[in-house]
Amino acid sequence: MNKVNQYLKSLLLLELFKGLSLTLRYLFRPKFTIRYPEEKTPQGHRFRGLHALRRYPNGEERCIACKLCEAVCPALAITIEAEPRADGTRRTTRYDIDLTKCIFCGFCEESCPVDSIVETRIFEYHGEKRGDLLMTKSDLLAVGDRWEKQIAADRQKDASYR
Repeated sequence: MNKVNQYLKSLLLLELFKGLSLTLRYLFRPKFTIRYPEEKTPQGHRFRGLHALRRYPNGEERCIACKLCEAVCPALAITIEAEPRADGTRRTTRYDIDLTKCIFCGFCEESCPVDSIVETRIFEYHGEKRGDLLMTKSDLLAVGDRWEKQIAADRQKDASYR
């Protein structure tokens, strides 16, 4: 009986008409499509995009060269070199992130004790060559300086959830 029933379904094209009825049902409903360059989708304050290095309000960089972010990075995308300064503190001389390796997991951001490395909401960046996606310390500091207001606002929202 089951084979006869299956044969009749395939002969009458019931599955095809069921699919067409679903298509016709959604044909006249409002569309969910967003026209990307002109319209942007809203992002959460915890969105993980392009990395940035932050500074203290007095202009000094926050990174203390503890190298926790380099140690915790599962993709080995972060390279840090440091040296001591005249006042006895350590600061980075080299801080590189290879965005072709980075998996944007956020572990570097979570491990940082001074909230120096953060991931911003910037997702519109590209590189035409592999070297274009190697972010140096100066590039990361420039991104942090440019977007500091938004980064600080996002950190404030994140702190209110804890």
